[in-house]
Amino acid sequence: MAESPPTVSLPPHPNHMVPPIPCADPPHPLLRSLQSPPPPTPPPPPPPPTSGPIFFKRPSVRVTSEFDSDSSLFLHKVSCKLFDSLAKLKVSFRNNNKGEVSEAQIAFTSKLLSIHYDLADQNALIKGSFDVGPTLQFKAAHDVKAKEGEVSMVAKLADPGYALELSTPVPTIGLPRATFKFPLGEVSLEEREDEEVKRSLSVGGIVKGQMLNGLCTAQFNDEDLKLRYAYKDAELSFIPSISLPSNAVAFAFKRQISPNNKLSYWYNFDSNTWSAVYKHTYGKDYKFKAGYDSEVRLGWASLWVGDEGGKAKTAPMKMKVQFMLQVPQDDIMSSALMFRVKKSGIYCRVSIKYKERLTTGGLLYLF
Repeated sequence: MAESPPTVSLPPHPNHMVPPIPCADPPHPLLRSLQSPPPPTPPPPPPPPTSGPIFFKRPSVRVTSEFDSDSSLFLHKVSCKLFDSLAKLKVSFRNNNKGEVSEAQIAFTSKLLSIHYDLADQNALIKGSFDVGPTLQFKAAHDVKAKEGEVSMVAKLADPGYALELSTPVPTIGLPRATFKFPLGEVSLEEREDEEVKRSLSVGGIVKGQMLNGLCTAQFNDEDLKLRYAYKDAELSFIPSISLPSNAVAFAFKRQISPNNKLSYWYNFDSNTWSAVYKHTYGKDYKFKAGYDSEVRLGWASLWVGDEGGKAKTAPMKMKVQFMLQVPQDDIMSSALMFRVKKSGIYCRVSIKYKERLTTGGLLYLF
């Protein structure tokens, strides 16, 4: 009987994987606890190192030196902000070309307390204030050498525009001065001593209100009264005023001739004095002014390069320059030319007088 050939078993497929046999029951809690725990989360990065509390940071110091060639005097000022700009310390003094120091003063100012000390007079002026709740504030001032001062209390009423202030000198002389403030002005009542009447009550204050598209202001003190009316629109300003009982009348007139030209005029009927100013602007950085004042009999002209009220950083070349000519009417030979330059903390003023053969005087600021 012939034998069948042997059966050859083939090897399994190399990519074939036997599926795992699922566990019938979940692992025991003890076995679960023996398993390796998950890796711990990394700790948060440490905070950046600080130089210390804000109250102990090294304050920045500002030094200013001024020189006046007319008097040959230097004025030095040293100031710094303390406690993260909550207070300011300032030292100032003068010295001449011989090195002699004079008018030395030390000042410490903050929101609640200020102290000004004069080394030459050995005197200090102390002022302080503090709040008691949102509606009550106390203020005090004291002159150490004169042994005088003042204490006041300000009470804010329900409406933010109304307040009552009581103040009295120290040492006390009489009744405290009472001031009632309201949105349209304020009225004060004070006790005074006169030669004829030993003690009398004095009333003063100021009241404002709208009238005829303008603002009317009445300022009074005992028997004196000053009335002022101001009307202003885009092209015209008219401001008359009268004082009683002296009947002194004055008025101011301003006219915007064009966007770049403006004329101002002021006249006092009581003294017959007047003044006039003409202003012309060339863009934002150039301004020309010319005027005359009859009270001092002086004519002048001025040219500004850079915004007169702005900062030097925004001006052309980051520099502000002013040229000014003053011509006295009675002595033309005493005319003076002055120019000022301000650039990045440096301020220089020089005056040139024609009568004194172009002698110069200057004032220099270094920050």
